[in-house]
Amino acid sequence: MKGKNNWACFLMILAGIVIGGFIGSLFPNTFLNYGNAFGLSSPVVLDLGILVLTFGLSIKITIGSILGIIIGIIIYRFL
Repeated sequence: MKGKNNWACFLMILAGIVIGGFIGSLFPNTFLNYGNAFGLSSPVVLDLGILVLTFGLSIKITIGSILGIIIGIIIYRFL
């Protein structure tokens, strides 16, 4: 593993999540789109008078995105 870049691994995993989620959304009635979403149900607003900040995070994990992560790691190992 010497000489491999951690950013490349992170990008491969991120690409796997995006592509797996996209494939899951293409087939909405299959097992690939089965999953759960978690995070903030409504955004948190911080009003400082002259500056208003809105924080929010929601993550949806599906079977397709998990398969995408696994495929991304396998591809990274062969690079």
